[in-house]
Amino acid sequence: MSNHLGELRSPNAHRPRKRVGRGQGSGHGGTSTRGHKGAGSRSGTSRKMAFEGGQMPYVRRVPKFGFRNHSRVEYQEVNLAQLQTLVDKGRLDGGNVTPETLYSAGAVAHRSAPVKVLGNGEISASLTLTVHSISAAARTKIEGAGGTVTLHE
Repeated sequence: MSNHLGELRSPNAHRPRKRVGRGQGSGHGGTSTRGHKGAGSRSGTSRKMAFEGGQMPYVRRVPKFGFRNHSRVEYQEVNLAQLQTLVDKGRLDGGNVTPETLYSAGAVAHRSAPVKVLGNGEISASLTLTVHSISAAARTKIEGAGGTVTLHE
């Protein structure tokens, strides 16, 4: 017997397996706990996953609304102010900005998700951007600062 709190065990922690169809003396003989007649008592029967005994299933009781577009592209957004901050801190070396460099600099959370640059803030650094998408305002500001924009395939 252990004195550790994490090793305490109830003497009835594991209930013995119910062995059905082993005769009347076992207490689980005869119908083998399946009841009398009806589909559930026969072999080879199965029910639908959401079957609730004939009652209207929960999945059909709950109202449905809205629409989910399965082909929607979920972009990771980066603002120009963030890019300027990264340049000021020296975390974007060489002025080449790709989704990989943004990930390694900590500007985006996921390596493989597409990146979109938005025009919030100002930028003075001349950057060469290769991103998946860019807003018109961001493109104007970057090209105004002497940078270039290439869209990622």
